[in-house]
Amino acid sequence: MSICAACQQPLVIEIVPEEEVEANTSRGKIFAIQAHTVPDDVELGCGCHFHWQCLLDAYQITDCPSCSQDIASVTTNGAEQQILCNLNNEGGLQEGLDILPLLVEDNYLRTYPEERKSRAFLEFCREGDVEAIVDLLDDENDEDDEQKDMLTREHDATEVLQYQDPLGSMYSGLHVAVIHGKLEVVWLLLFIASNLDIHHFPTNVLQAAQELGARRLLGNENGPIDIRTLRDADGMTAAEHAADTNVGKQIDLAYLSGTQ
Repeated sequence: MSICAACQQPLVIEIVPEEEVEANTSRGKIFAIQAHTVPDDVELGCGCHFHWQCLLDAYQITDCPSCSQDIASVTTNGAEQQILCNLNNEGGLQEGLDILPLLVEDNYLRTYPEERKSRAFLEFCREGDVEAIVDLLDDENDEDDEQKDMLTREHDATEVLQYQDPLGSMYSGLHVAVIHGKLEVVWLLLFIASNLDIHHFPTNVLQAAQELGARRLLGNENGPIDIRTLRDADGMTAAEHAADTNVGKQIDLAYLSGTQ
């Protein structure tokens, strides 16, 4: 059996269930937490194996942290770099998986941990998770932020909403939602962080916003916030991207462009 090239331990990880397990014994019923192990094996192209966390801790450049062999390759069209591996974990075996984006993201967050919240926001926009977006922006239940007043919370939420991805073409959350066809997220972001008049919103959107506890931001010292004006690295707004997506077929582009 292969071992981790970094820690020299077997390529498994112990999983502890959140719930106790009831068991019958000669002394009667007892409750115990039954841990079990699952695979945790990242096999790189050079043949070296790592635990996932060990690889994250050791990785810096596109050389294997153990044998120093170059583990990078290029995509089939030759346009991008990739690091392919065979990943075997609790979810099963995935062969030929490109983990370079995950490694780059992890390294970036180690360097700029203050952007963790904003990057989580972009991921929620990509996934279409409207509840997670509202919870993230409304951090009243965040133990680290209990002392923040309303103006500080609004300022923090505004920074997240206006965040643009330096690793991904300077896309904002609205760009990401449009490009990935997440119409619910598009409407939610327009409700929270644009000047679009309330009467332009469909009734079901307003009802959903109310049920989620979403609220419109007041703006800051520079005036009302309107994320529709944000442009990506190519100078394009979310509305300009929407023209070629399903979102553009389901929403008036004037609402996205800021002309309404």
